[in-house]
Amino acid sequence: MEHSMHKMPMHDMGGADHHSMMIADFKKRFYVVLVLTLPIMLLSPMIQQFMGVNWQFAGSSYILCVLSTVVFFYGGRPFLKGLVSELREKNPGMMTLIGFAITVSYLYSTATVFGLRGMDFYWELATLILVMLLGHWIEMKSIAGASKELELLVQLMPSDAHRMVGDVVQDVKTDTLQQHDIILVKPGERIAADGVISKGESYLNESMLTGESKPVKKINGDKVIAGSINGNGSIQVTVSHAAKDSYLSKVIKLVDDAQKAKSQTQLLADTAAKWLTFIALGTGIVTFLYWYLSGHNLAFAIERMVTVIVICCPHALGLAVPLVVARSTSLAAKNGLLIKNRSAFENARKITTVVFDKTGTLTIGKFEVSKVVPVKKEMTENEIIRLSAALEQKSEHPIATGILEKAKELSVNIPSAENFNAITGQGIEATVEGKTMRVVSPGYLKVNNITVKDLKVNDTETVVFLIIDNELAGYIALSDQIRPESAAAIRTLKENNIKSILLTGDNAKVAKSVSETLGMDSFTAEVLPDQKLEKIKELQKNGEFVAMTGDGVNDAPALAQADIGIAVGSGSDIAAETAGIVLVNSNPKDIVSLILFGKATHRKMIQNLIWATAYNIVALPLAAGVLYRWGILLNPAVGAALMALSTIVVAINASMLKVK
Repeated sequence: MEHSMHKMPMHDMGGADHHSMMIADFKKRFYVVLVLTLPIMLLSPMIQQFMGVNWQFAGSSYILCVLSTVVFFYGGRPFLKGLVSELREKNPGMMTLIGFAITVSYLYSTATVFGLRGMDFYWELATLILVMLLGHWIEMKSIAGASKELELLVQLMPSDAHRMVGDVVQDVKTDTLQQHDIILVKPGERIAADGVISKGESYLNESMLTGESKPVKKINGDKVIAGSINGNGSIQVTVSHAAKDSYLSKVIKLVDDAQKAKSQTQLLADTAAKWLTFIALGTGIVTFLYWYLSGHNLAFAIERMVTVIVICCPHALGLAVPLVVARSTSLAAKNGLLIKNRSAFENARKITTVVFDKTGTLTIGKFEVSKVVPVKKEMTENEIIRLSAALEQKSEHPIATGILEKAKELSVNIPSAENFNAITGQGIEATVEGKTMRVVSPGYLKVNNITVKDLKVNDTETVVFLIIDNELAGYIALSDQIRPESAAAIRTLKENNIKSILLTGDNAKVAKSVSETLGMDSFTAEVLPDQKLEKIKELQKNGEFVAMTGDGVNDAPALAQADIGIAVGSGSDIAAETAGIVLVNSNPKDIVSLILFGKATHRKMIQNLIWATAYNIVALPLAAGVLYRWGILLNPAVGAALMALSTIVVAINASMLKVK
């Protein structure tokens, strides 16, 4: 059992099995030692003196020696193995200290049985090993608990799927699914693979993957994520890729990599643990020499040394950060915050400016028809939508999508269109019901000197015009709604003294309106991706620590330049390579959660480090016997109990970390 057990790769399934076997091993050793400790204590002369009895009999000291030998070699085996491996690696640490302390105790006590003058402390050896085994058992259960969320993510992937071959349903293993397979997902089942709905509709619960608590409606053509739970509709899904490439598999790998990654704080803790090991050994030897040379007996001097060394074990220090790392990474993943780079996440606490690169994060990112205004007398609102939709039905532009959504909502029959022709940068024309029709932008009207009296649109609306046989028939205004969570998110950033800046390719009117409505600090509109990079550099030159949110494709240069790159709304595309953190949703609330969670995580790490080192400052002098003159001494078992307690406090503190 190595000192670096908290660094083990526990999250591959072999690692998890190994870890649970070790927990069971410590549990078994603890109970065996517990049973043996009772007779050891009853046979111990010191305990008998304390109780005022004399249960000595011929050979009792040899029985005591045999029982203690079993405790030393069986109960102490993990620590002795750790001692050997640490010394072999020239990396002395916690196991060196414990192994050294129990070996000295055992050898001295055994020597007293076979003729050395002095009193054994087998009972202290037994209780020391007992408490250390208990501490390790609890600690390893804590580590397993901190990583449990990751195992829960692994369990989200169902092991079986219903594959459709024609009309026949075959039950197959999930990992045999291939791209283009069609699977049937019954009500209440988990989706077995990423894909697109090819038949049926349902509400899906994706909360364990995205943190979004409300079930999401999914219809024909919508993407679905493996691991999400189907509602009460039956759906058929065309598989997008094999299980190993699924969103969930990538999340599990990301979480695993991030949990194994060394954080900056961990490196600090490792250095402190290394120093503490040397201080413990040095102080222990000095303590021994002081008491022995000042006339106390060998037993007393050894006991002081052993207690100092046990108290100083950098056990809690070794766990202070990894427990927080394991918990924070897996908790974040369950809330739709995927940490690719630990340093980026830990540095979130330093952010002074958040750059929102596109209105799609603060707004819904979807154009909706806000008003329809007929200009020709005989035209109705429905008629304008019906004819405009005929022209837009082959376009994937967000404005076209907005008009088609409105047509669907009004249940109008969209006529067919012929002779499509795009008017570059100005709109589209086609023949509908024998007439030449165009849906065009304000720019087309300007070029063709067409004026509109009394245009009723505001700054945030985008307007398109319907022209029939060269006559203006009416116009449609569309707008992108601000997300309901945006205002609260910007307000929280302000409360934390973090500036919010809008950087968008949208026109200045829309950007100004969004920025002012939300109370943002500033905005820059109509910027190209390379200009975004320059803007980030400019902010950094002015001393700002910048987080940039982007969709990870055209924003790659700016995301890479920012101190922290946050890819948003990547859904199944986790491979936003340049971002340190990926947010599954485009929700601005998640960006705020990320910053606050980064701060909370760092705070927990520091609290744990302070606790793990501060208790040594108090306990070490007591163990060395500074207050001996006033009758205050700690024995090795109390030292071990204090050390175990500090480890437990650190574990409990880590487990209290939450995403706000």
